[in-house]
Amino acid sequence: MQITERTSGAVTVLDLNGKLLLGEATQHLHDKINSLLQQGRTRLLLNLSDLASIDSGGLGELVRTLTTTQSHGGTLKVSSLPKRIQDLLVMTRLLTVFDTFESESAALESFG
Repeated sequence: MQITERTSGAVTVLDLNGKLLLGEATQHLHDKINSLLQQGRTRLLLNLSDLASIDSGGLGELVRTLTTTQSHGGTLKVSSLPKRIQDLLVMTRLLTVFDTFESESAALESFG
């Protein structure tokens, strides 16, 4: 999985591309989030439009990303969920846990 980092104002946008599977990909996301939080970058947006698939380890890492961000006083939002991944979040009832948006622009606006 590849993670592309960019900023939009005070928000750090992470574009996830590929497969978020337990192992190297989840560790890569974990390390990236921790690095950003250590830099004081606490307004984070995960753009999942190019995420091909996710497994249970990937779902767990998304939850850990949310709790880690919140414990640092930050905000994590998710945008552009592919239908397959959105359906999975609905089935696991995790959709209610995350602040999700249909588009990146809507998510960015929500940061205020």
